[in-house]
Amino acid sequence: MSGPGAAVLCVECQNGVLGPASVLPALAADTSALVDNIKRLLDAARPAGVRVVHATYEGALGGDHSGTARIWRRLGPATASWGPGTPDTRVVDGLLHDTDLVVPRHHGLFPTLDTELLPLLRGFGVHTVILAGVSLNLALPFTAGHLTQSGFHLVIPRDAVGGTPPEYGTQVLDNSLAFLGRLTTVDELIGEWQVAARAAG
Repeated sequence: MSGPGAAVLCVECQNGVLGPASVLPALAADTSALVDNIKRLLDAARPAGVRVVHATYEGALGGDHSGTARIWRRLGPATASWGPGTPDTRVVDGLLHDTDLVVPRHHGLFPTLDTELLPLLRGFGVHTVILAGVSLNLALPFTAGHLTQSGFHLVIPRDAVGGTPPEYGTQVLDNSLAFLGRLTTVDELIGEWQVAARAAG
């Protein structure tokens, strides 16, 4: 699960979601340890040859949320200033590296449907996606289902994903996502990559 056939997909790990000025403060508070765990994951993934992809949400083009899901209509005023390059849409400090790929979207509840993300992953030869980020309430379950239905193998490190309240996130992992992919931890993945590096070296 190392090398170019694998990628870590970080969903909405951006300032406006996980940062101190989050438009979802309960989610940000309940996932306060998440950024450090994801950073450890990404810092180990890159030397192992695992591609890192950040899927961000940059707000509705033109600021019109009328045709989108209820959550975006409710968050419309808070995300009205979001756009390419604005502070809220930037990847959280410490997670972005020059070699990473950032794939933004302007619509939808999750980053894989009707976007260029899946074709890009296939073009890079990716067949296994390691899912990280938020949230286990909406975006990650949809993303996990779409990835597996589209033929990708799915790996989910428990401590690199989050939802609110935390106990609900645990239920989603154990009772839904466990049927779609392999549940693991950041430390377990890092250990596997280290073993693979020693075997290859």
